[in-house]
Amino acid sequence: MENKSENSLAGKKVVVLGGTSGIGLASSLATAADGAIVIVVSSTQQKVDEALHLLPKESTGFVADLGNEKQIELLFKKIGEFDHLIFTAGDTLKFNELTDLNIQEAKQSINLRFWGAIMAVKHATPLIKKGGSITLTTGALGRKPRKGTAIISGMASAIEGLTRALAFELAPIRVNAVCVGTVRTNLLTNVPEANREAFYSQIGSKLLTGKVGNANEIAEAYLYLMRATFSTGQIIVVDGGSLLV
Repeated sequence: MENKSENSLAGKKVVVLGGTSGIGLASSLATAADGAIVIVVSSTQQKVDEALHLLPKESTGFVADLGNEKQIELLFKKIGEFDHLIFTAGDTLKFNELTDLNIQEAKQSINLRFWGAIMAVKHATPLIKKGGSITLTTGALGRKPRKGTAIISGMASAIEGLTRALAFELAPIRVNAVCVGTVRTNLLTNVPEANREAFYSQIGSKLLTGKVGNANEIAEAYLYLMRATFSTGQIIVVDGGSLLV
């Protein structure tokens, strides 16, 4: 029988890009609670400091623009060798129909969420130790879009394809992704609170779980994929059953 300790994260070094808020912070906290040494990366020092205040003292953090390849390259030179990479970086979600779409804003979002993931993997891969993994982040809207989500859905679909392609190219490093449904995070802060709560209530009432998710529930999927030594090229859907209704 396989020794369960082989799948433990204890003592492993885990880099969480976007690890200072929302799903990224929840994943950082859950990973640290499992015994890993966590490195969080964010675009601002304040967010890094706030996250490190919540994490164990051996945790570290860096500031980097994850849409800038030079900064990503320098970041990983500072970090050095590690075991697992989690990419959860993202900007505020904006729902716009095509006629109202701000192309420049859309390009910036794609640069962070899609190209940012590619650039991070490019510079991280040579530093990942044997048995390590990469876990990207995508969304259920890529499989079940609705009006006003062309950019969001397009990026999500692209990341699913990227995950499978990277699993082939980077083997034996494992590459997987978490496909997230509607979750209470800071990505809808541009929506007034009353409207946001109405949105969560409306979506939640339609889900098989009867509610939208929270960041801690999503974090469990990242833990699983880091531990799952026989899983690669997989997209784990955590969506409250949204794809079924």
